[in-house]
This record gives sequence, structure tokens and C-alpha cells, in this order.
Amino acid sequence: MELIFLFLAAILSGFVLMSVELVSFLSFLGPIFDIVGSLAMIIFSLAFIYKALKALFGK
Repeated sequence: MELIFLFLAAILSGFVLMSVELVSFLSFLGPIFDIVGSLAMIIFSLAFIYKALKALFGK
């Protein structure tokens, strides 16, 4: 059960990384945060779906 909350927290942190506003001298990191945030959302969403399907259809 704790693993599911960890996946949800990782997905939310991906959203936060994509929406962070950077200070002008750190603005070059914006695209990197977008990429890392997108990858975190995709990877942990797929893991969350896998765990849900595994629980739904049994082991």
C-alpha cells in the first residue's frame, strides 16, 4: 500500500517539476525540468497502471 502512495507522490512531483517557475539566471534549466518531469510522470504512471492491473487480475 505504501508503494502506491509513493507512485502517486512521484507523479505529483513530475507535475510540480513541469510547472516550476525559475529565476532568470536559472532559466536555462527549464527544459531539463520539463524533460525530467515528463519522464517521471510517464514512468510512474505506467508502474501505477501495472500494479493496478496486477491487483485487479491477480498474480
